[in-house]
Amino acid sequence: MNISQEKIGSLNAIVTINIKPEDYQPRVDKAIKDHAKKAKIPGFRPGMVPPSHIKRMYGKSILVDEVNNLLSDTLNNYISEQQLEVLGQPLPKLDDNKQYNWDFADDFEFNYEVGLAPEFDVDFSSNDKVTQYVIKADEETLAARIKNIRKSYGKMTNPDVSADGDVLYAELTQLSPDGSVFDEGISNTTSVRLDQVQDEEVKKSLIGLKKDDVVVLDIQKAYNSDATRIAAILKVDEETAAEVKSNFRLTVKNVNRLEESDLNQEFFDKLFGEGAVTTDEEFKAKITEEVEGMYLQDAERKLQDDLYKLSIEKAKFDLPDEFLKRWLKVTNDKLTDEELASGYHDFAQNLKWTLLENRIIKDNKIEIKYEDVFAAAKQRLEAQFRMYSPQPVSDELLGQYTVQFLQNKEQANKVFEEVKAAKALDYLKNVVTLETREISSSDFSSMV
Repeated sequence: MNISQEKIGSLNAIVTINIKPEDYQPRVDKAIKDHAKKAKIPGFRPGMVPPSHIKRMYGKSILVDEVNNLLSDTLNNYISEQQLEVLGQPLPKLDDNKQYNWDFADDFEFNYEVGLAPEFDVDFSSNDKVTQYVIKADEETLAARIKNIRKSYGKMTNPDVSADGDVLYAELTQLSPDGSVFDEGISNTTSVRLDQVQDEEVKKSLIGLKKDDVVVLDIQKAYNSDATRIAAILKVDEETAAEVKSNFRLTVKNVNRLEESDLNQEFFDKLFGEGAVTTDEEFKAKITEEVEGMYLQDAERKLQDDLYKLSIEKAKFDLPDEFLKRWLKVTNDKLTDEELASGYHDFAQNLKWTLLENRIIKDNKIEIKYEDVFAAAKQRLEAQFRMYSPQPVSDELLGQYTVQFLQNKEQANKVFEEVKAAKALDYLKNVVTLETREISSSDFSSMV
C-alpha cells in the first residue's frame, strides 16, 4: 500500500491512497469466513456453508465493504501519524475515468481532498482592553422588582371591573368563522393574565370587563402566536395550539386582583427572617443587592462575548473556505445554497474561535480534568432541578444523576467543550486589561 500527500496551497491537500490485492485480500478472506460461519442458507447446516459459496454469492459486496473499511482506517491513521490538523472531514474526489472490475485482482487508487487548519500566531497582552461592566439597578428596575415581590406576598381581591394587571377567570369557547359556536371545538375554563397579553389592542378590549361580560378573543393575536403560552391557556398540546386559527368567545366568570402587600414588619420578616430588616431603606438595600446579584451573570456573559469578539478580530488568518462550503453541503444534504451563503460567516467565525481556543489550551498547558467536567455537569443539573422543584436535591443524589448524565457520550462531550471554552476565556481575563465601568441596568439592557 502506498499513501502520499500533495499540498494545494497552504490550506488544502490531496491525499492519494494506492491499494493492491495483497493489501485487502486477507481482510476479505477473513470476512468471507466469518460470513460463512454465521450464514443461514437453505441446503446447508448452520455454520457449515462453504466460504466458496459465500464468495460466489456475496463476494463483490464484501470486497467493497472491506476496501472501504481499509480506506477509512488507512486515512485516519495517516492523518494521525502525520499530525495533520484537518478541518471538517476528507472529501473523496471522484474520477469517472477510473473503472474497476471488483474481481479481487484490482489495484485501486483513491484521492481525498483535505482542508487544513492554518498556521497562525495570536498574541494577547495587557495592551488589549475589554470593558467589564458592573450593572447598577436603576429606580425603574427596582420599582418593578419591589412591586412583583409585594404582589407575591399580597392578598387576592375580586374587583367589580377589570384593570391592567388583573386576572380574568373566564370560559373560552372556540367559534366558527361565522361567529357561531364550533361544534366539538375547544372549550374550557381558564385564567387569563392581562399582563401576559402582548397585543395592546386585545389587552384594551379585556380592560373594564365585569362578571358575565362576553367578548371575542383573537388568541393568536393576543399572544403573538406563542404556541407554548396558548397551549397552556387552552389546555391543549403545542402542535394543536399552533394550528388554532379560530376566535374564541370569552365569558368572564370572575375578576381576580392581587393586591400588593403593605411594607410593614410582618412583610419584612416573611422575606428576610425576623428582625433582619426593619426599615424601608434596609428593605430597598436588600432588593438592590438581590437585583444586582442577578445582573452578575448578564455582565459575565457580556464580558465573555466581548472577549470572543476581541479574539476573532485578532485572528487574521484564512480558512479553506471553498473546501468547507463543499464539506457542509456534502454532510448536510438539506442545506440550501441560500442557507449556506447566509450562515457561512457565523460558521467560519465559530471555527476560528475553536482554533484559537485549542491554541490557548495547548500553548499554556491548561488541563481539563474530569472533576471540572463533573462539576460543570452537576451545576447544570442542579439549576434544572431548581426550575421544577423548590426542594433542593441532596448532594449525594445529585452526584448520582451527574454520573448517569455523563455516561451519554454526546452530553459529556458538550459539557467538555463548554468547560474548555470557559478555561480559555478565564485565561484571557488574566492576560488582557479589564476596564471596570459602572452602568445602569436600563442602559445595559439597551446596549445588548
